[in-house]
Amino acid sequence: MKNERIKNQYRINEQIRAKEVRIVNEGGSTVMPTRQALDMARSQGVDLVEISPNAQPPVCRIIDYSKFLYQQKKHAKEMKAKQVKVEVKEIRFGPQTDEHDYNFKLKHAKEFLDAGNKVRAYVFFRGRSILFKEQGEVLLLRFANDLEEYGKVEQMPALEGKKMFLYIAPKKAGTVKKSQQKMDREKRESEAKSMEAEATSTDNGLFANAKNGEDVLKKLQAE
Repeated sequence: MKNERIKNQYRINEQIRAKEVRIVNEGGSTVMPTRQALDMARSQGVDLVEISPNAQPPVCRIIDYSKFLYQQKKHAKEMKAKQVKVEVKEIRFGPQTDEHDYNFKLKHAKEFLDAGNKVRAYVFFRGRSILFKEQGEVLLLRFANDLEEYGKVEQMPALEGKKMFLYIAPKKAGTVKKSQQKMDREKRESEAKSMEAEATSTDNGLFANAKNGEDVLKKLQAE
């Protein structure tokens, strides 16, 4: 069914109704009467394939139609393979997660978001621990705040049965770029402070040398 849809997507040969067409090939493009283009295709034992019907005039290729369809399918497959598959990574907390475990999971969440994946963090309330649902909500809100530079909250903490979920999506490339600019600025500020400290150190050294020189001169004058 899918192959039939692709096959019927393009007009070929006598199905092309325009009076003239633009023929494209590796050497460039040429506008000519449709009848002339059909004759050229027949003389080469191939087809006249309309690839851009809305152009003025319509754009066509002289090519074997089966080969053309194969190229289109191959191109579509390559494009699909290049698409980044967004996965949802889960991170589980208890209502009373300790600081070490929290930081460990925070590190993983940053890695997931940096890789372009979404994060679904949740607190699982076992038995009577459901009484601490407010504590779980605070934990997830802290988690979202600590990941502010890496992702944006898609869904605030919400209780579903015995689990409270928080959804975070990776930030767009523009945000990453801004973060890089911030890093560059901090680097420049650090270098400026380093140069200032070096200059201060040099000034102190010159002052000390001058003072020592004055002391030696006074001593010689006294003698």
